[in-house]
Amino acid sequence: MARYYDVHPQDPQPRAISQVVAQLRDDALIAYPTDSCYALGARLENHGGAERIRRIRHLDDKHHFTLVCADFAQLGQMVDLSNSAFRAIKAATPGPYTFILPATPEVPRRLAHPKKRSVGVRIPQHPVAQAILAELGEPILSSSLLLPGAEWPMTEGWQIKEELDDVLDAVVDAGDCGTTPTTVVDLTGGSPEVVREGAGDPSRFA
Repeated sequence: MARYYDVHPQDPQPRAISQVVAQLRDDALIAYPTDSCYALGARLENHGGAERIRRIRHLDDKHHFTLVCADFAQLGQMVDLSNSAFRAIKAATPGPYTFILPATPEVPRRLAHPKKRSVGVRIPQHPVAQAILAELGEPILSSSLLLPGAEWPMTEGWQIKEELDDVLDAVVDAGDCGTTPTTVVDLTGGSPEVVREGAGDPSRFA
């Protein structure tokens, strides 16, 4: 049964955030809010975390997981950045964008794309996500909380708790944070390629 945390969307209670982070460090899988819909999250070192996310979302091994980072310095440890990628990401973060880039050795091999050795990275703007990241001190392995066959992600914490109570360890409810996932930009080639249009304005990468 998942623990349920009702947190303030702009000023999250420190005690609740500490309890969520304690669960993450104990290899929990959580649902938490971002600036572009709710997401599933686990620590990078949680060896079962990625597999649990794959099972819930029915994903194959070619799915690009996202490493949700607190800031640009943390992001830069996870992926290799060219000068042009550096400038593009710096101008668009924090915000509702996911960038696909070559993974550094810091990223466990099991979390990167099996052929491309690439991974998604993002820096969210949501105060609750930022509070969790600040206390955890490391990126969170994440994937949008979009269930198989569903057209839109779930937007209510109580609904997530009700639907996924048996497969999650915690639900962090900060109210409705929308149904639009991030805009995904592939920066592994010579020029940016928008592979999914979402909450972030894609025209800046046209």
